[in-house]
Amino acid sequence: MIYIDTGAFLARHLSKDQYHRQASTFWDSIRKKSETCVTSNFVLDETFTLIGRRAGYNFAALRARNIYASESLKILRPNQEDELKAIGFFEKYSDHRLSFTDCISFVLMKSKKIKRVFTFDHHFQLAGFQIYPKR
Repeated sequence: MIYIDTGAFLARHLSKDQYHRQASTFWDSIRKKSETCVTSNFVLDETFTLIGRRAGYNFAALRARNIYASESLKILRPNQEDELKAIGFFEKYSDHRLSFTDCISFVLMKSKKIKRVFTFDHHFQLAGFQIYPKR
Protein backbone atom coordinates (compact mmCIF):
# COMPACT_ATOMS: atom_id res chain seq x y z
CA MET A 1 0.00 0.00 0.00
CA ILE A 2 1.29 3.47 -0.87
CA TYR A 3 -0.04 6.92 -0.04
CA ILE A 4 -0.19 9.41 -2.92
CA ASP A 5 0.68 13.02 -2.08
CA THR A 6 -0.18 16.20 -3.97
CA GLY A 7 3.24 16.49 -5.60
CA ALA A 8 2.89 13.05 -7.18
CA PHE A 9 -0.48 13.94 -8.70
CA LEU A 10 0.84 17.28 -9.96
CA ALA A 11 3.97 15.77 -11.47
CA ARG A 12 1.95 13.03 -13.16
CA HIS A 13 -0.67 15.35 -14.69
CA LEU A 14 1.42 18.43 -15.52
CA SER A 15 3.89 17.76 -18.31
CA LYS A 16 5.92 20.88 -17.45
CA ASP A 17 6.46 19.78 -13.85
CA GLN A 18 10.14 19.18 -13.06
CA TYR A 19 9.33 15.66 -11.82
CA HIS A 20 6.91 14.71 -14.61
CA ARG A 21 9.06 12.02 -16.21
CA GLN A 22 10.03 10.48 -12.87
CA ALA A 23 6.41 10.53 -11.67
CA SER A 24 5.07 8.96 -14.87
CA THR A 25 7.60 6.14 -14.66
CA PHE A 26 6.77 5.48 -11.01
CA TRP A 27 2.99 5.57 -11.69
CA ASP A 28 3.53 2.92 -14.37
CA SER A 29 5.43 0.70 -11.93
CA ILE A 30 2.63 1.03 -9.34
CA ARG A 31 0.03 0.06 -11.93
CA LYS A 32 2.02 -2.95 -13.12
CA LYS A 33 2.22 -4.23 -9.54
CA SER A 34 -1.51 -3.54 -8.97
CA GLU A 35 -0.46 -1.80 -5.79
CA THR A 36 -3.18 -0.34 -3.57
CA CYS A 37 -3.03 3.45 -3.71
CA VAL A 38 -4.44 5.68 -0.98
CA THR A 39 -4.84 9.45 -0.68
CA SER A 40 -7.07 11.91 1.16
CA ASN A 41 -9.75 14.36 0.18
CA PHE A 42 -7.44 17.09 1.53
CA VAL A 43 -4.71 16.03 -0.92
CA LEU A 44 -7.23 15.98 -3.77
CA ASP A 45 -8.51 19.45 -2.85
CA GLU A 46 -4.95 20.79 -2.97
CA THR A 47 -4.22 18.87 -6.19
CA PHE A 48 -7.25 20.06 -8.17
CA THR A 49 -6.75 23.66 -7.05
CA LEU A 50 -3.10 23.68 -8.11
CA ILE A 51 -3.74 21.89 -11.41
CA GLY A 52 -6.47 24.44 -12.11
CA ARG A 53 -4.14 27.36 -11.46
CA ARG A 54 -1.31 25.90 -13.54
CA ALA A 55 -3.12 24.22 -16.44
CA GLY A 56 -6.69 25.56 -16.40
CA TYR A 57 -9.81 24.65 -14.48
CA ASN A 58 -11.40 22.58 -17.24
CA PHE A 59 -8.29 20.39 -17.37
CA ALA A 60 -8.36 20.13 -13.56
CA ALA A 61 -12.04 19.15 -13.59
CA LEU A 62 -11.33 16.41 -16.13
CA ARG A 63 -8.47 15.09 -13.99
CA ALA A 64 -10.74 15.22 -10.93
CA ARG A 65 -13.46 13.19 -12.65
CA ASN A 66 -10.92 10.58 -13.76
CA ILE A 67 -9.39 10.32 -10.30
CA TYR A 68 -12.76 9.96 -8.57
CA ALA A 69 -13.78 7.31 -11.11
CA SER A 70 -10.63 5.28 -10.48
CA GLU A 71 -11.17 1.94 -8.80
CA SER A 72 -7.49 1.64 -7.91
CA LEU A 73 -7.44 4.65 -5.57
CA LYS A 74 -8.92 4.69 -2.09
CA ILE A 75 -9.78 8.15 -0.73
CA LEU A 76 -9.52 8.63 3.02
CA ARG A 77 -11.57 11.31 4.75
CA PRO A 78 -10.39 12.50 8.15
CA ASN A 79 -12.81 13.00 11.02
CA GLN A 80 -12.62 15.76 13.60
CA GLU A 81 -10.37 13.71 15.87
CA ASP A 82 -7.92 13.23 12.98
CA GLU A 83 -7.95 16.96 12.30
CA LEU A 84 -7.21 17.72 15.95
CA LYS A 85 -4.30 15.25 15.89
CA ALA A 86 -3.01 17.00 12.76
CA ILE A 87 -2.76 20.22 14.74
CA GLY A 88 -0.18 18.45 16.91
CA PHE A 89 1.98 17.75 13.86
CA PHE A 90 1.41 21.33 12.70
CA GLU A 91 2.85 22.55 16.01
CA LYS A 92 5.59 19.92 16.26
CA TYR A 93 7.00 20.78 12.84
CA SER A 94 6.23 24.52 12.90
CA ASP A 95 9.84 25.37 12.06
CA HIS A 96 9.50 23.39 8.79
CA ARG A 97 6.43 25.30 7.55
CA LEU A 98 4.39 22.21 6.69
CA SER A 99 1.00 22.47 5.09
CA PHE A 100 -1.96 21.37 7.17
CA THR A 101 -2.70 18.91 4.35
CA ASP A 102 0.66 17.22 5.02
CA CYS A 103 -0.21 17.00 8.72
CA ILE A 104 -3.57 15.40 7.89
CA SER A 105 -1.70 12.95 5.67
CA PHE A 106 0.66 12.04 8.52
CA VAL A 107 -2.28 11.28 10.83
CA LEU A 108 -4.11 9.18 8.23
CA MET A 109 -0.98 7.29 7.25
CA LYS A 110 -0.13 6.49 10.86
CA SER A 111 -3.69 5.36 11.63
CA LYS A 112 -3.74 3.07 8.57
CA LYS A 113 -0.13 1.93 9.15
CA ILE A 114 0.97 3.18 5.73
CA LYS A 115 4.75 3.60 5.68
CA ARG A 116 5.36 4.42 2.01
CA VAL A 117 4.45 7.64 0.25
CA PHE A 118 4.69 8.68 -3.39
CA THR A 119 5.85 12.27 -3.06
CA PHE A 120 8.56 14.74 -3.93
CA ASP A 121 8.14 16.45 -0.53
CA HIS A 122 10.93 15.76 1.99
CA HIS A 123 8.63 16.66 4.91
CA PHE A 124 7.25 13.12 4.91
CA GLN A 125 10.71 11.82 5.75
CA LEU A 126 10.78 14.08 8.84
CA ALA A 127 7.68 12.29 10.10
CA GLY A 128 9.28 8.87 9.57
CA PHE A 129 7.76 7.80 6.25
CA GLN A 130 9.59 6.21 3.30
CA ILE A 131 9.56 8.44 0.23
CA TYR A 132 9.17 7.01 -3.27
CA PRO A 133 10.45 7.20 -5.89
CA LYS A 134 13.91 7.11 -4.39
CA ARG A 135 16.03 10.05 -5.50
